[in-house]
Amino acid sequence: MQPIFVLVHSPSVGPSTWRPVAEHLTAAGYQVRVPSLLNVGTGAPPFWPRVLDAVRDDLRQVPAGSFLTLVAHSNAGLFIPAIRSGLDHAVTSSIFVDAALPARTGPSPVASPELLEFLRPMAVNGRLPRWTDWWDEADVAPMFSDPEIRRTVIEEQPTLPLSYYEQHIPVSDGWDDHPCSYLLFGPPYDDRADEARDRGWRVSHLPGAHLHQIIDPAGTARHLVELATTT
Repeated sequence: MQPIFVLVHSPSVGPSTWRPVAEHLTAAGYQVRVPSLLNVGTGAPPFWPRVLDAVRDDLRQVPAGSFLTLVAHSNAGLFIPAIRSGLDHAVTSSIFVDAALPARTGPSPVASPELLEFLRPMAVNGRLPRWTDWWDEADVAPMFSDPEIRRTVIEEQPTLPLSYYEQHIPVSDGWDDHPCSYLLFGPPYDDRADEARDRGWRVSHLPGAHLHQIIDPAGTARHLVELATTT
């Protein structure tokens, strides 16, 4: 039985970052879900339970006997242990795409001390600008090749509270007792890809910027299928 791909976007952006890949996977005959995490930054912390709730709610219409491949981009990778431990469906593999990795032991901090030091001066009444507004245009422009897609991605982004990045996400024991793999686009995530190799995971490389899945959705979809079927 083919797995259902569950494409989990970073809460810093939105589901449109995965939709072109979803279209290619669907055209290739796969079932795909793209849960929206756009409301996880509302209310009081901790925020990670809302990520799990959003994924669970999206999968309510998926038969209980289905097999899932979880695919996480960017800091959504930190939520994979919590998602997997909270789902009723069987997860046959997890793929981290240019993603942060959960801590080997203990809870995972969403942001490093260095990133928090960078973010705190940006916060206004405890809330941060949209993710693409953190960076210079020279850093943002290479991530987009189509003006319409860029406009959709940028307008969709939430303004998350600083406390979202200050949270720690629990890591359940034995969460990685199934095949895990890593798809690297490029720096600065090459260190995470090296760590994935150290963990014994399979690692593939599709060179590009951090949102390369919207520039080359066909190539990204091919890599996901390969990693899901060979891990």
